[in-house]
Amino acid sequence: MNFEQLVKKAIEIRVKYSKLERKKFGKEWSKEHVAQGLVGDVGDLMKLVMAKEGIRKIDDVDKKLAHELSDCLWAILVLANEYKVDLESSFLQTMDELEKKIDSEI
Repeated sequence: MNFEQLVKKAIEIRVKYSKLERKKFGKEWSKEHVAQGLVGDVGDLMKLVMAKEGIRKIDDVDKKLAHELSDCLWAILVLANEYKVDLESSFLQTMDELEKKIDSEI
């Protein structure tokens, strides 16, 4: 699956979540709510990282870590779409900038 297909899948799932949110709560999550969900997911991710590093005990940590990383990626893809950020181009540009900065310092 290429990047464009990942974005398309993330948006498809967001549309389904919107329907579920309207059914359950009478309204869908705003962009801010999605970002708040991402913050929660990052907190969950940190607990799993701690477990991987041996300072927390979590069963099935590898499976849960993969799931949480995927949740975080989903939220980032959705937010980029909502805010009209060409994430693929931006990512590549940012990596080029970081590479030049690092190369100039090593």
